[in-house]
Amino acid sequence: MDNLLSIITFLPLVAAAILAFFLRGDDASAQNNAKWLALIATSATFLISLFMIFGFDPGNTGFQFVEERKWILGLTYKMGVDGISVLFVMLTTFLMPLVIASCWEVKTRVKEYMIAFLVLETLMLGVFCALDLVLFYLFFEGGLIPMFLIIGIWGGANRIYASFKFFLYTFLGSVLMLVAMIGMYVDAGTTDIPTLLSHQFSFATFSVLGVEITGGLQTLLWIAFFASFAVKMPMWPVHTWLPDAHVQAPTGGSVVLAAILLKMGGYGFLRFSLPMFPVASDLLAPFVLWLSAIAIVYTSLVALAQSDMKKLIAYSSVAHMGFVTMGIFAANQQGLDGAIFQMISHGFISGALFLCVGVIYDRMHTREIDAYGGLVNRMPAYALIFMLFTMANVGLPGTSGFVGEFLTLMGAFQVNTWVAAVAATGVILSAAYALWLYRRVVMGDLIKESLKSITDMSRRERAIFAPLVVMTILLGVYPALVTDIIGPSVEALVTAHETALLDAETRMAGN
Repeated sequence: MDNLLSIITFLPLVAAAILAFFLRGDDASAQNNAKWLALIATSATFLISLFMIFGFDPGNTGFQFVEERKWILGLTYKMGVDGISVLFVMLTTFLMPLVIASCWEVKTRVKEYMIAFLVLETLMLGVFCALDLVLFYLFFEGGLIPMFLIIGIWGGANRIYASFKFFLYTFLGSVLMLVAMIGMYVDAGTTDIPTLLSHQFSFATFSVLGVEITGGLQTLLWIAFFASFAVKMPMWPVHTWLPDAHVQAPTGGSVVLAAILLKMGGYGFLRFSLPMFPVASDLLAPFVLWLSAIAIVYTSLVALAQSDMKKLIAYSSVAHMGFVTMGIFAANQQGLDGAIFQMISHGFISGALFLCVGVIYDRMHTREIDAYGGLVNRMPAYALIFMLFTMANVGLPGTSGFVGEFLTLMGAFQVNTWVAAVAATGVILSAAYALWLYRRVVMGDLIKESLKSITDMSRRERAIFAPLVVMTILLGVYPALVTDIIGPSVEALVTAHETALLDAETRMAGN
């Protein structure tokens, strides 16, 4: 199908335009129409994206479904997906209808709320499909605006502070990326990403106190991109915006933030840092590996000290993203397979955990752990669902959470056994904070009077969780569903990375 990626990407934006210009009124009927139109648009986007995944050839390591045409000011509109990006597109289109369905309880400015999510979906899909630097940057930065509004308008009591902190952290990091992109264009003479993947950016070695150091343009570009993607992930110690953003964001905003937006940082490392700046990536890999290991342990310990459920799960997300960056910069097949698998799996699990918080928050209007206890007595279905995703978050074998962590640890072990050993303690700590949360919220006697009339999940809520349950278990018992698609592209990336390093060693030896 011609223009398939453009249809998938911009269909939600078309629905947002229809909502903005043709839907009038703010009564209950208009609000209901806005919700249904957003749900239909996101569901249609997912159904159309199935044509993409079923027509995708995993054996072809190049870009597929490529669209290219002249754009404005001499720029090129170019879209395409490969084995690394195609599953992120599917993750986005899969989750967005569930996010919209979870927003059914929203009562204020419903039309604008739905427009914000529809615009955000288009911008997120554009990030994963863009094959031009300028186009990528526009999508990447554009996604800040609707999320800023979602947190700032529909968030909690401290929403203004959280929304500005989110915006400023991520925007300032991306300014350096913009400068780097200009430098790449000056050096390579193109903004075409496939061309840049094969371009050799200059590097040089120099001696400081007898120690050979590799630097030059490639290292500077790597650092600039790292500043942007590390904040977006977010990596420790530039992670402090995330807990505030999660706590203040509405449930749907938290789901999108954890399940999709954080993955843009990991995707950036895979698309830019590792293949375009291989020498700098290899030089700075030990630094990133140790940052990742520290993040896993430190944020897991911080999670243990939390009294707010959302904040605990937010710190858990930072710890899990530590496994991702560790796998990426291990730069081997197992590490990269595990990093991508972990991102896909985390999208389902973290999204479900924030939805679990949303279910009881809608009933009790508090996220304080001490306000709950003994919910299994009144909400057995909820207790079962919450237990499944708690176990998946811990990395229980048979769930998708296990596969990603296991592969990233395998990849890291081949590179640095001490990093792998430190990171492995994070698995134990994750069990501690996750089970501690579950025990205090769900188990025990139902003592609090305010909880004695609480109702179990509705049919709508159970329907939202059903696809997430299926995917979490399916990927846990049949991980080849993901690894078969990403494997050839990851292998090509590893081979290209190793070849570039060998070539760099040869050139340095020749000098």
